[in-house]
Amino acid sequence: MNAIKIAAIVLIIAGGLGLAYGGFSYTAESRQANIGPIELTMNERHWFSIPVWAGMAAITMGVLLLAVPRKN
Repeated sequence: MNAIKIAAIVLIIAGGLGLAYGGFSYTAESRQANIGPIELTMNERHWFSIPVWAGMAAITMGVLLLAVPRKN
C-alpha cells in the first residue's frame, strides 16, 4: 500500500467516526485557588462538535483519492 491509499482510508474512517459520534469531549483542569497548603482545582468538561459537512468532506476526499487513477 502506498501513502495515498493509507491517507484515503484514514480520511474515510475519520469522516465516518465524525458522523457517527458528532464530536468528542475532553476534561481540562484549572487551578482556582492556592491558599497555603490547600490547593483548590476544578475539572471542566468541554465538548468539541464536528460539523456534518466536515465528516462528509473527509469521506468524499477519501473516496476520491481511492477512485481517481494515478499515472505511475
